[in-house]
Amino acid sequence: MRVDRQNLSLELTDTAALWDLRSNTATPSPAVRTPEPFQVRSSDGTLLAGDAQGDPTAPEILFIHGLRQSRLSWNKQFADPVLSGFRLVRFDLRGHGDSDKPTSPAADADPDRWGDDLAAVIAGAKLRRPVLVGWSLGGWVVGGYLRCHTGKQIAGLNLVGTVITFDPELFTPLVATLAQSTVSPDLATRTAATAEFLLACFHQPPSGAELAQMMVINGMAASAINTVIAEPNTPNLDATFRGFDGPVLLTHGAHDRLVRPAASERLLSLCPNAHLSLYANSGHSPFYEESDRFGHELAAFVSIASQK
Repeated sequence: MRVDRQNLSLELTDTAALWDLRSNTATPSPAVRTPEPFQVRSSDGTLLAGDAQGDPTAPEILFIHGLRQSRLSWNKQFADPVLSGFRLVRFDLRGHGDSDKPTSPAADADPDRWGDDLAAVIAGAKLRRPVLVGWSLGGWVVGGYLRCHTGKQIAGLNLVGTVITFDPELFTPLVATLAQSTVSPDLATRTAATAEFLLACFHQPPSGAELAQMMVINGMAASAINTVIAEPNTPNLDATFRGFDGPVLLTHGAHDRLVRPAASERLLSLCPNAHLSLYANSGHSPFYEESDRFGHELAAFVSIASQK
């Protein structure tokens, strides 16, 4: 299936498509839903924890978080009434949150292994044709899935501050510094780097209980996971994304302190049916910092993608 890129861009940037969702998205449900927990095992036996909410027959959105984060990164989306008419699914990547924490850096640098994790979640959650939302490392995980599984089961991609190759030119200098300090044998150095990394994810940082929760979650990540972005033999996924002909929404914060906008611009040149949406008031986490806009754009995109 090939989508007309110009028409997709026009649909996504149309004011009615983005902000007046009464006619082109699922009707929001007034009921407050409690996420339903689930667990699945990947091809290598790794146990992955997740949860889901919403009508199982509705259009599906599968959220994949970034490095050192967890499925709770998507709390604002799970509470967003604009998205309440969709089936929402999220999970903890291996090495994160409640999922198993393997300790092999070499294995963690294999995108096919992460791709198998995503395939296990799609099958275990009984998803038919989801839109995949991949934030940061989560977009690379999406690439791992597309590389070793068919993309025909995927309605579309929303890639948020994503890199698909660990080219230093696509990262800010801060990433190189943190890549070393987060794997330091010194506990004090690692602790300070964890806090610095989390705060670098925002232009408008959280505070209070939300920040405290995020700090705890970042500290739970397996140490081996931090070596992924420093692994010299990590495969380049350019050809994988070039071969995906479904609709792609690229979301990037203008004040991203970790991933340069050039990374999303590069994806724009690779994906035949992509549209780039820049967030003027966000850093690396536009889904959190400008969550209202993100929810409206995602709802419009999923509605469009699900009809293709």
